[in-house]
Amino acid sequence: MSSPQNTTAPTPQSSAGPSLFWLCAGFLLAGMGTILLGPILPALSQEWHLPDYQAGLLLFAKFLGAFVGGSTVPNKLRHGIFFGLLATCAGLSAFAYAGGLFTGSIALFVTGVGLGQLIASTNILAGRRYNKRTGSALSFINFFWSLGAVCIGLLVAALLPRHTLREFLLSFAIAFIVIALCGRLHSTHTDDSEMPAEETTTIVLPRRILICFCVMLFLYGGLETCLSQWITTFTKRYAGGHVLAGQSAIVVLWTALTLGRALSSLALRHMRESTLQRAAMLCSAVLVPVLASCSSAKTLSITCVLLGLSLSPFFPSTFALLLRRRPPARVAGFILAVSGLGAASLTWLMGVISSQANSLRVAMAVPFVAALGLLAASFWLPPLEAASTVFPKVSKLRTQAKVSH
Repeated sequence: MSSPQNTTAPTPQSSAGPSLFWLCAGFLLAGMGTILLGPILPALSQEWHLPDYQAGLLLFAKFLGAFVGGSTVPNKLRHGIFFGLLATCAGLSAFAYAGGLFTGSIALFVTGVGLGQLIASTNILAGRRYNKRTGSALSFINFFWSLGAVCIGLLVAALLPRHTLREFLLSFAIAFIVIALCGRLHSTHTDDSEMPAEETTTIVLPRRILICFCVMLFLYGGLETCLSQWITTFTKRYAGGHVLAGQSAIVVLWTALTLGRALSSLALRHMRESTLQRAAMLCSAVLVPVLASCSSAKTLSITCVLLGLSLSPFFPSTFALLLRRRPPARVAGFILAVSGLGAASLTWLMGVISSQANSLRVAMAVPFVAALGLLAASFWLPPLEAASTVFPKVSKLRTQAKVSH
């Protein structure tokens, strides 16, 4: 059991930042930027003559950057959002002029740093603003992230045949600058002096809980990214990828995931986060081997729909369970950033296994094991109701804070 030193006195947690509209607009772009490499990876691999293990290095560089960005979230989250948008713009601009694996990896690392800052800061900020129904609020805002993931596949299919990749990337980069400036000009929650003291209490998480959340976010980041970044390549190789220039599977996957996020927002108003979390991972663990065996566009599309719906509740419910334990922003940002580390390492591992076995089907063992690990980890996490026994001094601190206030 943790000692009383594991609690801290109430401290102000600012929820100042862009208004909800610009938060959602930024998250829409973040979803597009996160998934961007997957849809263009087959064409990029062909142009730069990259085998799967080298293509995996591009993914590794990008999501390693996301880990660095997420683990360095500032206390003033509005600065993290602004910097994240600008850094992503710089990285995409540099990637537009990259000519190979080395320069491309550096540019993608910078892009990842920006996306990591943006995603972590936005999620934490949303959790602070809407602390009564945190899971529902996070599902709502992550709906726009998923919507961006859907849109990027459609945009790649529609625009790349008519425009160069450089033109596409530079136009995309400009959108990040526009959102950054508009969000800076239209901010809200500038005065946090009236926030209740009990809502600003921060707690240092016990080691077991910290490790458990890190494991879950690591595995989920890897699972979701393995599927989203390699599904276009899988479609082209095994399921007749001529539809939408090979983007059909990723569009279907993210459409289902987006719809699932909207439904999760409603479901989490009536269900416990842990129940939905475990059901999602059980279904995902069953569906990943089914996906690996698909050999036609029809079966692949149906499986992607079911898999997207299964994956959709896990991140909002898990991050809500974390934020309801009131960790400091740096701790929450670091835990979220670990998902980028999982995305980097597991997507790279998929590329290595695919090259060694000469089969992307065999490499699907990576997301399957990740799904099983997530299901196991969800039972290892202590229930939220046990927080009063883990943190025996919290209620006392809150009472003292109210009196002093």
